[in-house]
Amino acid sequence: MMTLNSGDIAFVFLSTILVFLMTPGLALFYGGMVRKRNVLSIMMQSFAAIGLVTVVWVVFGYSLAFGPDHGHIIGGLDWFALKNVGLTPNPDYAPSIPHLLFFLFQLMFAIITPAVVSGATAERMRFPAFLLFMFFWSTFVYIPLAHWVWGVGGWMRNLGVMDFAGGTVVEMASGVSGLVAALIIGKRLKVGYEFNIPHNMPNVLLGGGLLWFGWFGFNAGGAMGANGLAVLALATTQIAGAAGMIGWALLEWFHRRQITVFGAISGIIAALVAITPAAGFVSTGSSLLIGFVAGGVCYLGVSVLKDKLGYDDALDVFGIHGIGGTWGTLATGIFADMRLNPQGHNGLLNGGGIHPVLIQLLAIAVTYAFTGVMTFVILKVVALFTPLRATDDEQVNGLDLTQHRENAYPDFELTENVYI
Repeated sequence: MMTLNSGDIAFVFLSTILVFLMTPGLALFYGGMVRKRNVLSIMMQSFAAIGLVTVVWVVFGYSLAFGPDHGHIIGGLDWFALKNVGLTPNPDYAPSIPHLLFFLFQLMFAIITPAVVSGATAERMRFPAFLLFMFFWSTFVYIPLAHWVWGVGGWMRNLGVMDFAGGTVVEMASGVSGLVAALIIGKRLKVGYEFNIPHNMPNVLLGGGLLWFGWFGFNAGGAMGANGLAVLALATTQIAGAAGMIGWALLEWFHRRQITVFGAISGIIAALVAITPAAGFVSTGSSLLIGFVAGGVCYLGVSVLKDKLGYDDALDVFGIHGIGGTWGTLATGIFADMRLNPQGHNGLLNGGGIHPVLIQLLAIAVTYAFTGVMTFVILKVVALFTPLRATDDEQVNGLDLTQHRENAYPDFELTENVYI
């Protein structure tokens, strides 16, 4: 029987607002990491996601992602333009809150995911190209993947893939897509001494702190109610984030004999990414290990793998979201405990055998292949309509001025001695 529960409504309402806050937080985080002349451009890409993806989600995106299943591949258009999405519950997804509130909660995930991708192509992707890319990517990558993993009838959900809050749909999808986009668009023009140096570390810390704050809603909100599962996800999120900071810092110390502020916040984000698919399936002790390992492997991805392979993932989208999401998805199959969440499966270390690990590995492989190929195709299509890459002159003068005719710092002037 479906009955609205005021406590659950309040909890998911708050979680929705927290997840929304993550996108402006991401804008600050990314904005602090780029060079001064590109601050507004990268921040605008996050805010553009709020506007564009909301409209897509209202008109057809939500219906295709969560609507009645068609062939285990995609939802239908039964909820086109939010038809029949109102204030009564939907028993398939959230029987104690209004269907409209569930829509809003899922909307926030759809918004932030393409915004995360923007970090990989920062400082050289033209704004018109990004808008087209975001529209096509949300439509042909995010929506089908969300239905496969979370939609009732989706084939990955039917197979038993465990993804509590978006290790596949959000983290790996954005990370792999960011890597492909960075490779296709090419490296940034290397201009001046400030290349790869975050121009405003306080903004990086503020944005990172807002992301951590919002992540409590991101993960705990997946419980769809004020219940014990939400408390578990809240706890695992906090513990993993803290452990990730330590894991990154220790490896950075052994590797470079220094612990940087930028590294500390990166370790936190890496661990939060990793715990996302596992948050409601694993114990607090397991979350400590998942977060700690995430800090280390993502440090290696950012500091070693990227240097060895030579790709320019500007803000380390693959190194943190791709690698962290991969580890977290695999770790879910290792550490999941049905005593904590009977909707999952026992992982390898809790008597589940190798089967759940293999299922999670299949989810990883499919996510990499699907998002990688589709991102490649989408970018090639977008390039038919508008150039993807800013010209050398546009990069020298900055995307703030050349794409938006604005300047984040009015007193800041380009000088030949500093930047060329």
